[in-house]
Amino acid sequence: MVNKIFYLVLAVVGVPVNLMTILVLLRGKCGLSSCSTRYLLAMASGDLMFIIIEIGLRQLRVYYYPQSFLILTPVCSVIHALREAAVDLSVWFTVMSTFDRFVAICSLKLKATYCTNKTAVTVLATTTILFCLKNVPVYFKFKHGKIIDKVPWGCSLKKDYFTDIRWRSFAVLSMALTPMIPIALILILNALIFRRILMVNRARSSFKGQKNGDKVSDPEIESRKTTVILLFSISTSFIIMWSSHVLQLLKVLKPLLDFRQYQTFKSVAQMLRNLSCCANTFIYVVTQPKFREELKRMLKYPFTTIASYID
Repeated sequence: MVNKIFYLVLAVVGVPVNLMTILVLLRGKCGLSSCSTRYLLAMASGDLMFIIIEIGLRQLRVYYYPQSFLILTPVCSVIHALREAAVDLSVWFTVMSTFDRFVAICSLKLKATYCTNKTAVTVLATTTILFCLKNVPVYFKFKHGKIIDKVPWGCSLKKDYFTDIRWRSFAVLSMALTPMIPIALILILNALIFRRILMVNRARSSFKGQKNGDKVSDPEIESRKTTVILLFSISTSFIIMWSSHVLQLLKVLKPLLDFRQYQTFKSVAQMLRNLSCCANTFIYVVTQPKFREELKRMLKYPFTTIASYID
């Protein structure tokens, strides 16, 4: 029952919120660089795709429309493949956004050529194509559960999936690509960014005489501070919400819990992982004042338009 309510609320809230985020970012008035905006747009679009596929077509189907065409074997196989691609893209768009900020802050020479709209579009398009191709085999790892009137229904894993070395290798590769390598990269990149910022801030503070307690406004430091707060908030949220899923994948707690407790833990881990794909918008609202202003302006726009029309 808890799962049913959770996924319903996630779908009802997540879809309009991510759509609103996309519209706000498209206006380009949030005080972020155009390059950062591209990556945030990709993240919001990836999160929206994940909610539609994972929550709308998979989780809610179990509770609200279990006997639908979505459980036809070809259809549910496609949904599984799209779901895996959506998870990969949601995760790796976060990694690419973090790497973009790493380059912008830590490598001034590379910044001029890498932190551009053209590079951002190229990186995002390449990432999308590669992970869509990577998940094509997912379609072929399922077989029908039953056949009714010569029509295959249901999706069950093939027996070869558990024994064939090729399938086992694919499973290990999938787990490494999402989420093991991304978590490691995000931790490393954030540590390097944080170290670089401390070094630069100390140097600038010393140069401006702030060591003696003088408080001089520095627009560059303030701008960088805003960007870094956003970056660290997204990265921290990602790691916290994925950590339980990583423990579940590695089966660390399985020997310590009984069957019922472990199933509860798996359910909670999956909910947190799914929630991570909807948390970024709330992070924007909390950490970005200009994003809040644009969001309020967009929410008020229909009412102000109607009021002006009446007047």
